[in-house]
Amino acid sequence: MIKVNMVQMQKNLSEVNYPINKKDLIKHAEEKGADEKILRFFKQLPLRDYQTATDVSEALNNLDS
Repeated sequence: MIKVNMVQMQKNLSEVNYPINKKDLIKHAEEKGADEKILRFFKQLPLRDYQTATDVSEALNNLDS
């Protein structure tokens, strides 16, 4: 499991215009200066459209399962 700064991750997610796909989510995070750990975490997400920050958070939580 990758340890990430959850505060920074939530900040990144709250600034996203939803819906968003994985590629655009990663691009947004890069533009906002997300650290490498968060970018690696986002790159593990399934390829799909995310409707809300909750969708992204749930997908991230499922990575740990």
